[in-house]
Amino acid sequence: MLDKYIEYVQFEKRYSPHTVTSYKKDLDDFSHFYLKTEGSEDISKADKKVIRNFIVELSENNISKRSINRKLSTLRSFYLFLLKIGEIKVSPAESISSLKFYAEKQIPMSQEEMQTLSDRVLPEHHDLLDQCIIEVLYQTGMRKAELCGLMFEYVNISGNELRVIGKGNKERFIPISEDLSHLLESYLRIRKPEDPYKSYFFVNKKGKKLSEKFVYVVVNKYLSLVTTKEKRSPHILRHSFATHVLDNGAEISKVKKILGHSSLASTQVYTNANIEQLKKVFNQAHPRASKKEEL
Repeated sequence: MLDKYIEYVQFEKRYSPHTVTSYKKDLDDFSHFYLKTEGSEDISKADKKVIRNFIVELSENNISKRSINRKLSTLRSFYLFLLKIGEIKVSPAESISSLKFYAEKQIPMSQEEMQTLSDRVLPEHHDLLDQCIIEVLYQTGMRKAELCGLMFEYVNISGNELRVIGKGNKERFIPISEDLSHLLESYLRIRKPEDPYKSYFFVNKKGKKLSEKFVYVVVNKYLSLVTTKEKRSPHILRHSFATHVLDNGAEISKVKKILGHSSLASTQVYTNANIEQLKKVFNQAHPRASKKEEL
């Protein structure tokens, strides 16, 4: 059943390779737990009690609530699939609620920090691939998985445009600046992919496709040179891109398209990044605030 489900999400639902891999790992983790506690590998026979015990064990092993909720979401999807094909009559995961948690506040890089990184730090290190990784993530809001999977044929340097395949295999087009186009053109002169990886635009120094871990290490390394903020990940560059373009007057609906969000609510998260700044501007501009200061 596990193989059938993986084929279903891969070929019928057309989820991204990254999502399919995550689903498979979540189900493998639950299968190992089920074998250990119930002596069977057939998780289609699992009940609510086993799933709850699985959640308890994950919590005791200090797995984050976000990760536990993702695994629970995978199990819900798996059992809905079994319902759909008539393998079970009731989903054991149906009435199990996700764990409540407060999302950790994501603090974007400041525009000044990013300017320092682009103007001084990156040029000093003379690594064109590293520079491309940082600039593409920050100037496009692309996800790290999307950058790693960016196809050579989808990069239109002369047209200043990238074609990106995002979550759910959804396609979108992202405009890029002439400066970024020139940077990508410079990278092409040193790009030496091995035969199996020629279709990918970015390759590492060994000519292989970039790994997400490699991208994370590069981003963390350079952000550490310009900030003391705790979060120094590729996602922070995506967050910073959205925050900065919205701060500078971009329409939220257009930012939504560039980021590849399916709902406006996902993009609106970034409008909350500078609430304190908005409050300050409002208080300075509002006539009532002026009168209070005079008093």
